[in-house]
Amino acid sequence: MIAQLTALLMALLTAFSVSLDTLAAQMAPEGYLMLVNRDYRLPAEYVPEDLVYPQVKHSSSAYQMRSDAAAALEELFAAAKEEAGLTLYAHSGYRSYATQRDIYQRKIRNTKNLEKARLLVADPGASEHQLGLAMDVKNKPNMALNAAFGKTKEGLWLAENAWRFGFIIRYKAEWTDITTYAYEPWHVRYVGKEHAAILQELDIPLEYYVEMLRDTKGEQE
Repeated sequence: MIAQLTALLMALLTAFSVSLDTLAAQMAPEGYLMLVNRDYRLPAEYVPEDLVYPQVKHSSSAYQMRSDAAAALEELFAAAKEEAGLTLYAHSGYRSYATQRDIYQRKIRNTKNLEKARLLVADPGASEHQLGLAMDVKNKPNMALNAAFGKTKEGLWLAENAWRFGFIIRYKAEWTDITTYAYEPWHVRYVGKEHAAILQELDIPLEYYVEMLRDTKGEQE
């Protein structure tokens, strides 16, 4: 299975003209493939330098993203409207380390269960939102973020089409043991169009993809 995935990965990298020489930069903090989770954390002082507000409908004031990701989100939202008549709302984009710490601590207080809180919210430094490459998306401004979004017309369209604009659904239900987070159909992560297309084809979490890329690059050196 691993050999088959690796062979498919190499074929897809070639098909999308992705150079292995560029992978180190892409997996660095300013790259679009930077892996952030509980094993690979960001320092408290990390703040992206190119944060902007995408010109999209939004349901909060905290919807900044890095400039390329913001432009891609604008294209994504426009396509949802033009192709399917669906309106999407940007709800939560960039978060500082301090903001994530406050959200995490509040979740612990509310659930009174550390294990449950960690399943639902990233601890500070372990959140992709700090990268400025993630966005939580809603179908109605006043709707809560929950798994039911995945069954809505908007959620289904997002899952089927996000990759076309460089985004992936980062936390699928079947990947919880790997990502350590519960299913989040509303959470999209920008990785760039080429890598999003490859990830859509492979249907694997970003953790596996980055590991495979590192191994492949190492074998080529």
